[in-house]
Order: sequence, then C-alpha cells, then structure tokens
Amino acid sequence: MLIAQKSPVQALDEQATRHGERIYLRQPLNRKLSDFSWIAVRKMTRLLAGSLSQLGFNTGDRIAILSKNCAEWFITDLALMSGGYISVPIYPTANADTIDYVLKHSGAKAMFVGKLDDWSVQEKGVPKDIMRLAMPYDTMPAQYHWQQLMEMAPPLKPHQPEADEAMSIIYTSGSTGHPKGAVVTYSSFGWASRGVAQALQAGDDDRVISYLPLAHITERVYIEGNSLYSGLEVYFSESIDTFIEDVQIASPTLFISIPRLWTLFQQSIIDKIGYRKLNLLLSLPLVRRLVAGKIRTSLGLQNARVFGCGSAPVAPTLLRWYERIGMQLSEAWGMTENSAYATLNYPFRTDKVGSVGCSGIDCEVMIGDNQELLFKSPGLFKEYYNDPVATAEAFTADGFFRTGDQAEIDVDHYVTIIGRVKDTFKTAKGKYVTPVPMERQLAQNHYIELVCIIGSGLPYPVALVQLSEGAARLPKELVAKSLQESCHSVNAQMESHSVLGGILIVQEPWTIKNEVLTPTLKIKRQVLDKRFADKVTEMRKEQVLWER
Repeated sequence: MLIAQKSPVQALDEQATRHGERIYLRQPLNRKLSDFSWIAVRKMTRLLAGSLSQLGFNTGDRIAILSKNCAEWFITDLALMSGGYISVPIYPTANADTIDYVLKHSGAKAMFVGKLDDWSVQEKGVPKDIMRLAMPYDTMPAQYHWQQLMEMAPPLKPHQPEADEAMSIIYTSGSTGHPKGAVVTYSSFGWASRGVAQALQAGDDDRVISYLPLAHITERVYIEGNSLYSGLEVYFSESIDTFIEDVQIASPTLFISIPRLWTLFQQSIIDKIGYRKLNLLLSLPLVRRLVAGKIRTSLGLQNARVFGCGSAPVAPTLLRWYERIGMQLSEAWGMTENSAYATLNYPFRTDKVGSVGCSGIDCEVMIGDNQELLFKSPGLFKEYYNDPVATAEAFTADGFFRTGDQAEIDVDHYVTIIGRVKDTFKTAKGKYVTPVPMERQLAQNHYIELVCIIGSGLPYPVALVQLSEGAARLPKELVAKSLQESCHSVNAQMESHSVLGGILIVQEPWTIKNEVLTPTLKIKRQVLDKRFADKVTEMRKEQVLWER
C-alpha cells in the first residue's frame, strides 16, 4: 500500500513546483552565505540519487551520514529517500568505537562524511570496506567527492515507498549502554513531520535555524521534516563560535532548543547585567518591556513567535524567568521511538508550566505499572533493528510503547514527567529514591548549571553539581550558603529515606568527550555514579563540598 499522504520526497517536489527559485536552504561557510533554492535542492537530490544507483547501490541498502548540520545533510537525506536507500545518521561528535558499532550493526555499505571537528580520530572507527562519499567540506578522505557525485549520472526518478517501508535507522543516544537502532518508516516520519507543521501552524513565511544534531530525531522532524511539509526557510549555523551571529542573521520565527542552552542564555544575560539589577529592571513595568526587547534582540530572537524546549528535564523557574521577558517557552516531550512528536505545551498555557504539554494530534497517552508513561500514535517506530527481543519488550499487548518515563496525567490530559523507571535507585536503607523531581528543584538555583543525584547503595543520596560560569568566579562562602539553602529547601519536602546528604561541586566540566553527556546532552547517571560514589559516602547534614 502506498502512503495515503505525500512522502517527504513528494513534499519536496510539490514545494519546488510551487516555490521554484525561492530560497530554501542557507549555508554559511567562512562567513560567506550560499543559498539553495527549492528547485535547486530537488535537482541536486535526484542527481545524487542517480549517482548512488550508478555506483551499484540497491533499494534497501543502508547508507550512513556522519556530519554536522549543513545544507548537504538535507540534500543527502532526501537523495537516499529518492533512491529507496535506508539512511543511518551518526552523531558528528561520536567517538570511533560508536561509529564502528553503528556501521557494523546496521550493515551500512557506505557513508557520507561532511563537516566534522575531529575526523582524524573518528576515521579509526570506519571499517575499510565502507565506501566513503564526501560532502564539500574539509573532511576525512573519500573515494568520491560531492562535485563528482553531482556529475556522475543522470537524475533518478524518485522511489515510491510503501507505508511501512524503512526510511531510516536512528540510533538512540545510548545513555545506558549500546545504542539501539530504531527503524523509522516513511509513514511515521511523514506523519510526525506533518503533525509538527500543523501544531506549530508553520508556513512558508517562517524561518528556522538548524544547529541541534540532525542525527537526532527532534531536529530531523521539527526542522527538516517540518520544512518539507510547510515550505519554511532553513538557515544552518556554521559553528559554535558563530552561533549567536548566525541566529541574528537567520532571525528565526520558530526557535527550538534544549534546557542547557536556555540556561546558558539566561546565565549570560545575568552575568552581563547582574542578578539583582536585572530583577529590579524587570520589576519596573515601564522598563520591563524595553529590557525584554533588548534581550530578545541580543539573542537574535526578536522575530520568534514559537520558542520550544525539550530533550531533558527543565526547571519551571527557568520557564517562568523567560516568561517575564516575553518569551513563552513551550516545553515538549518526545523520543526517537515516537518520532519526537508526542506532547507539547503549545499554544502556550502558563498554568501548565512544569508539564510537557498535552498529547498531539492522534496521540494517546496513559499510565501503566510503576507510573510508566505508555504512548501510541501513527508516528511510532517499526522495530529495533536486528533486535526482536527488545522490540517485543518495548510494546504492551495492545500496542502501546513503553516509554521508560514515569509520569502523571492531569484532568486536562497534560503530562508531567516525574522521572525515569531506570533512574530510580535504592539507598543503603533499602528504599527507592526518585531523583528527577529533586534535581528540578535544585536546578532553580541560578548558581547551578547542571545537577545529577546519585546514591545507589549509599547511606544518603548526594547531588553532584556543575556550577555556572558566573558562580565559579564568586566567593566560595557565598555559593556554598546559597546551595545549602537549596539543599535544605529540597530536604524539607522529602521523606527521610530521600533526604540529601549534601552537594558535591565537581571540578571537571561534564561533556560528551568525557562520556558524561550523551550527544543530545543528557546526563549519564550511571557514569557519574561509578565515578563519584566512593567520594561521597561520608557526606551528611546538607554539607556543600568542592571536589578535591
């Protein structure tokens, strides 16, 4: 059965026919901007698909993509769909071991390589029998290069997929072990992309900036997929160093981000103006709007009408802070397995801050055993690739996906995530502790950038904290007093077995490279527990200590 509604490639064809030479993709390189029209993207997509066919690839072959976000990432992805190949995106920050695992597990026959920061190290993870195809950037050596691929063969007539046909194998970020490959179909991706475009009321007068990893389902659906069905314009950030300038040039009308970036934005503003001075300015009605407008303009978000926040827990106080400056951050929840379109607080409801919104169009949610959130929609993945046991365990008998998140659902059907099933742990007292609610409360302290509570087998749970850049420059006594007050405030609400023994301020920043963060910047609790459990066994009575 063919897809009842248009596939992503058919959507591209319609947009190209409708918009022609209108700009679709904007790619800066060395601070010079290259623009790609809708019709140019369609032409390049078909030429690239023709070259892949000429090279001997067949429908259903897996072909990986290892690159930071760029216009060529979109073009490559659409070319793979046009040829009926199955894309296997790999995070551009992945280490050699992860690259090796994903390529071998997926059975990929080739890999596109593009914008990369450390390709000489990553190259060690690429098996010798994998054909490499290079995007037009300084990247690892390859057998074929972009311009060759654009001239090698005539354009290919686009593949017409069936509804449940595999489009992509998207590997989860692997916070608890080896990543699993979620098989996303044409119908699930297309349905979720259309759902996002409809929910956000996106149109061809909208603009977005693409900077979160396209190897992750959220960027793939909310930015790439959304663009295909709504006709909006996409600008690609060139680098971390140019990010703010890129946002200012792009002037997005829809801006999707993660809690950590929203926190860094906030801390940057506070560090520049001062916490007390900013609070004073925002408390004056006549000044507040002017200050709020200047803040939005400094971030390049003066024209944004939708502000999204997702992928990790966020403190409600952060959302309230942004609300004060006229930026209503709509929290959303989704995962690879449901194509990232699941629940969202949009249109924004201030009385629902703290929830992740209500279920999207044609999405169903319910609570199962152990407060686990169960989910069903047409956007659900097909299976875990080559893992029938994990696939069977992932679904209930009536077809609901076991999300692994613990949640509550209110009378208005708004969902609040209260933790992860696997995150709960037993202390030495033999009782379970649910860390996420405590972490959210601690994160309200503006001296804290990141927090993770550990305590499996310990006398008391302990909060590990990474300080904000501004806090790290302040007197230790001032910071310690503030953190101790936050610790006491949290403990006053806890049962005796969940009371925090204290807070340990860690020295080394948590990053992807030292394997504390996943590529989507989620904290790996198990990694921190292993590294710090022995250092916090004696912490008692709300101590605040610096790691030696």
